Amino acid sequence: MLSRLVEFALAQRLVVLLVTALGVGAGITAWRQLPIDAFPDISPTQVKLILKAPGMTPQEVEQRILVPLEMELLGLPRQVQLRALAKYAIADLTLVFEDGTDIYWARQQVAERYAGVRDALPAGVEGGLAPIATPLSDLFMFTIEGDLSLVDKRDLLDWTIRPALRTVPGVADVNALGGRVRTYEVVPDRAALAAAGVTLAELAAALEVNNQNDGAGRLHDGEEALVVRATGAYDGLDAVAGVVVARRDGRVLRVADLAQVRFGELAPLGAVSKDGRGEAVEAIVVGLRGANAGAVVAGVRTKLDALQPSLPPGVTLNVFYDRSELIARAVGTVSRALIEASVLVVVLLLLFLGELRAALVVATTLPLAALGTFLLMRLTGMSANLMSLGGLAIAIGILVDAAVVVVENAVERLTGDEAQRLPRLHVIYRAVTEVAQPVATGVFIIALVFLPLLTLEGLEGKLFAPVALSIVFALGASLLAGLTFIPVLASLVLRAGPHREPWVMRLLGPAYARLLAACLRRPAPVIAVAVVGLLLASGAYLRTGKSFMPTLDEGAILVQLTKLPSIDIQASLALDQAVQRAILAEVPEVKSIVARLGSDDLGLDPMSLNDTDSFLVLAPKQDWRVPDKDWLAARLRAVLARFPGIEFTFTQPIEMRVAEMLTGSRGDLAVKIFGPDLAELDRLAGRIAAVLEQTPGASEVFTVHNDGVQYLQLRLDRLAVGRAGLDAQALQRELRAQVDGLRAGTVLEGNKRIPLMVRGEPRLRRDADALAETRIALPDGGSARLADLARIERMAGPIKVDREDGERFAVVQANVAGRDLVGYVDDARARVAEAVPLPPGYRLVWGGQFENQQRAAARLGLVVPVALGLIFFVLFATLGSVRQAVLILSNIPFALIGGAIALWASGEYLSVPASVGFIALLGIAVLNGLVLLTHFNQLRAAGLPIEQVVYDGARRRLRPVLMTAGIAALGLVPLLLQTGPGSEIQRPLAIVVLGGLITSTALTLLLLPILYRRFSAAEARP
Repeated sequence: MLSRLVEFALAQRLVVLLVTALGVGAGITAWRQLPIDAFPDISPTQVKLILKAPGMTPQEVEQRILVPLEMELLGLPRQVQLRALAKYAIADLTLVFEDGTDIYWARQQVAERYAGVRDALPAGVEGGLAPIATPLSDLFMFTIEGDLSLVDKRDLLDWTIRPALRTVPGVADVNALGGRVRTYEVVPDRAALAAAGVTLAELAAALEVNNQNDGAGRLHDGEEALVVRATGAYDGLDAVAGVVVARRDGRVLRVADLAQVRFGELAPLGAVSKDGRGEAVEAIVVGLRGANAGAVVAGVRTKLDALQPSLPPGVTLNVFYDRSELIARAVGTVSRALIEASVLVVVLLLLFLGELRAALVVATTLPLAALGTFLLMRLTGMSANLMSLGGLAIAIGILVDAAVVVVENAVERLTGDEAQRLPRLHVIYRAVTEVAQPVATGVFIIALVFLPLLTLEGLEGKLFAPVALSIVFALGASLLAGLTFIPVLASLVLRAGPHREPWVMRLLGPAYARLLAACLRRPAPVIAVAVVGLLLASGAYLRTGKSFMPTLDEGAILVQLTKLPSIDIQASLALDQAVQRAILAEVPEVKSIVARLGSDDLGLDPMSLNDTDSFLVLAPKQDWRVPDKDWLAARLRAVLARFPGIEFTFTQPIEMRVAEMLTGSRGDLAVKIFGPDLAELDRLAGRIAAVLEQTPGASEVFTVHNDGVQYLQLRLDRLAVGRAGLDAQALQRELRAQVDGLRAGTVLEGNKRIPLMVRGEPRLRRDADALAETRIALPDGGSARLADLARIERMAGPIKVDREDGERFAVVQANVAGRDLVGYVDDARARVAEAVPLPPGYRLVWGGQFENQQRAAARLGLVVPVALGLIFFVLFATLGSVRQAVLILSNIPFALIGGAIALWASGEYLSVPASVGFIALLGIAVLNGLVLLTHFNQLRAAGLPIEQVVYDGARRRLRPVLMTAGIAALGLVPLLLQTGPGSEIQRPLAIVVLGGLITSTALTLLLLPILYRRFSAAEARP
């Protein structure tokens, strides 16, 4: 079949050229239309349910909201996990579904179950499904700068900027943080209420029922129809103040008689500070799941530019995070590697072929394979990102293998006597068909060795499946070009006749011939060296640490601060700003800091008031005193260590979200303790954290001490409450109005919807004794002190309640530095088992990045042998000999020698990228062995004696073997030397392949002839 394909291509050269031109055009179009992002979409199918429960403590949120919802939502079809979090006034549920589940189907399932239990939830609970986004959807962040108050800035964001940005295609929502949300505020005069005998409930009811417009229908007036409209909605403070609440003794009591009406602010659940100078207002543009991040950011920037003239004078938008910058750096890293590798490949081709025409013919494979890959990526819905383009960069040296063997054989035949006797087209046909089968088999085998990457699960599967697919796409395109377009181009460009052998081969050929002859005369030392190499590689492998994935440098630092659980929002803000001032004063590499504490507006990241995420805007790396991120982190640690009572950890924006997305927590290692009692969970978490801190390799160990939040608890005296003519619900409503505020409606101002709140005096929120002395209006017109209706006591309680699949748990997080992750976990497990005995009913789960590493290692350990078995069958089908198939596979362990030793010597860990490098090395080693062995069989079939077969055959295939190995190695050199985002993933892979190619090539050229002479001569096919 391959011969007929080559024959058709050479017989219909014009057709092949036209089809190739069309393919080039389609590939260019596909490249322009490809979505571009920094990373592939690594998020699982997740549905978030976010509910706000004003005034509820974490335990009440758990008991009254989470538990009923869990009972309804557990057991959904295709559900993998249900995580739930209860914090003050917020319930956050995350449902994880199997990969491949349609997000809209999953949301429908959750919505149906939620609808079934919604009526059973407490009154006042609001919320629902979160936007269709992923934890990695934070694409664009900015603050509003200018001489506006925090209220005005928030108004501008909520009612002008946010609605405009939501019209940009691909934007799921815009998250608002910081500032103050303006309200119409009614502050009751307790004495006036008591004197008038009006309860707070009557005041709130009057406000609610007097705030609406309505239509009464049409009225006929002659030939005209009049639409009857009754307006009663509030249009300002005076309208609210003029509402009649009650009549007493013929006297009308208005709101203004009983309360003060003014503009106020909602009680903030979080805040944003900037550069230690004060509070700020921040917006985060959240991208829609599956949206083209680059296009979304470009659309957002265009919309903001259009909005700028309509903003108040002096107001600007300060962008401090733009995902497109990371995309440009990450894609630029790979693009530079691709260009540099292509140049190196062309130079090497010229050196080995010694003819510019032949080198250029082979080099055309690179753009054709790349464009073919882009076309297939577009058709399969892939995006151009660090991993998919990285796969192309990895394969750059392999893509020319088919063309190298074809053109090298064609050049060899065109310089021989055959070219004088036969037409050039026929010579090209013979040269191509002679090597078509081993080339096709070799490329198929290389594609086959990457198939295990498609079976990986979780994060590693989503990261490396694009690598495998882009390599397979590129190999397929290069093989098709190598058997169709390349022969056609060679027939048009290459010249027949003798030409001088290139100087590289004149230098290497005789030296190799002498070395090969010596090895064939004395094979024992060669075998001994190979065995010693295997032993050394085994030792290096055992001494190499194991990790999941190198940390990607996103070019940003995010510092997470944790303070005392009972800290007030203003004190927390003051501490954040003190930290910011210290960092900016002492670390000039940090140009700006934007920090947020507490919960965001959408509830996508509900933190407590003692938690702060500080985004550090860094100067360009060339301006750093020492251009090293670890050095910078050490300087920051030195500053932060001077602030007592603060725990801190370092992470990056995407890294943090990935960790939260996969495990519900942050860190390289997450130890989850499951059990029923919160106090016992907190105690165990503290002890485990202490053990992890003492384990060598821990850089930051962190656990939330889940007690210490101060509660002012009012235990109602039921007899006293009943005697006063009240009930528990009425009294609780009164208390909420006094402290947090009670919603009594909405005031419309154009397109703005301003909450109308009934709220107590500010002094009540600053003084517990004043709250206890508050007079509560009674239905009979009297009043009673709050302290007479309830026993008031101060007590400590939990910050939050974490749940997973219906069980409570606590988590201890650890980051590991200076040591491999697996070794650290093994050590920590032993220490924890010895030092922290678990009570009955409690269990540990070791997760985080460690869990990912264990899953990836187990899956590769299963599928790589299967892939080797498939390769064996392909080799057997090609060679027709079990012995020869085994002989080629025996080249694999010797190829791994250099990779294992290079990995250990470089100090890198055996991570998933390094494992991918070993997989790539496996394919190259098999290809080179197949090229050499196939030629041995051809010479043997020609009747040559075995000694001449191995000697002449090895010499004849020296150039293609060196070219394939050298080109593959040089193609990876740029990846080894790159320093941009993503280079951390590519470097271990390049180290393994480069080290392995050295030993693989040497042993292919020296050991394989010896083994063939010893084991396969008798089975060579006639």
